Parts: sequence; structure tokens; C-alpha cells
Amino acid sequence: MKRRATTLLLITLTTLGTISHATARADDSTTPAGAALINAYDDESEARAAIEHAFERLRAGDYAAVYDTLPTASQRRISRARFVEGLSRTRGIFTLERLEIERVRVAGNLAVVDSTLYASVNQPFSGEGKIVSRQYLVREGGRWRVTTGERATIRPLLAANPSFARQFPPTEPRVYLKRDGRWVTIDSLAPRRKKQ
Repeated sequence: MKRRATTLLLITLTTLGTISHATARADDSTTPAGAALINAYDDESEARAAIEHAFERLRAGDYAAVYDTLPTASQRRISRARFVEGLSRTRGIFTLERLEIERVRVAGNLAVVDSTLYASVNQPFSGEGKIVSRQYLVREGGRWRVTTGERATIRPLLAANPSFARQFPPTEPRVYLKRDGRWVTIDSLAPRRKKQ
């Protein structure tokens, strides 16, 4: 049960852990190139806003609203009640603090977001944690939907868009804890198993 809650937490944090700010904006929107840059900026801004909204809803404990940010493919895999129940079990384990969005890229109805999510860990120990992840968004019905970290949702999206997949391949989330003032990967804290 605890492992399932931790897995759901990691998927959720990974889901929210990703987006960046567009760095260029056209000064002249009357040219085709200028208009294209403004449209790209708008798409990136909308994708950023979708991730930030999902993060704020998660931080507020409004898990039903987080469910509404998922694409329909994810919603078919898990009911709203089960999703909300799973996230509710994580209350008290961590406290979300902030989301840093490093990069947002949009191509048609797909977006990729790289971000870092920070939280205070309350159980089973106290400490600071962060997750560095890549998240994908899909535009459905004119709205950006945040995919979960599950490969079953991401794989078909990327298979249908091979150029996008080559440019922005999936990455495993990296989970860190602060120890002695330094960020260390959670993998380095796990006891090593002896090979037999």
C-alpha cells in the first residue's frame, strides 16, 4: 500500500514537474515570421499555464481538479474516485513547495516540458526533496492536458509523432534529497545489493 502511494506520488509529481518560458517574442507581428513567433509564444504560454494550474490544484489538495487536467487516455485507465483516493493517501507524506519550469517546446498538439518540483518530505523522514522530470502535454478540445508519467499514455503519442519523439525522447524522472547541504539522488541513498 505504501509503495503504491509512493509510486502514485512520483507519477503525480512527475506529471507536474515540467515546462519553461519562451525566450523569444517577435517585435513585429505583421510579418509571417513575427506572427509565427507570437503563435509559438502563445502556445508555450498556454502549455505553461496548464502545468502551473495542475501543480496549484495538487498543492491545494484539489485532486478532482488534477484529474480533470489528464488526457482522456489516462482518464480511461483510472477512475476519478480511484485517482482522488490514491492521491489522498499521500497527504502528510510531503508538502509541495514550488515548481520551476525550465523549458517548454510545442509542436502542433504536443508539448514537452522540463521542470523541477520541490517539496518538503514529512514521512518516513523529514527533509527537502526535488524531482527533475520531462512531461508531455497533449491538446484535446482546445485545452492542454497533462499526461501522467505512465508510458502507456506517452508511448502512443510519441509513436504517432516520430519527429517530435526523436527531438524530445522520454526521460526517467530523477529524484533527489538534500543531504548535508547537497542534492543527492535517491538511488545513491538506497542500500546496494550484493550480486550472488
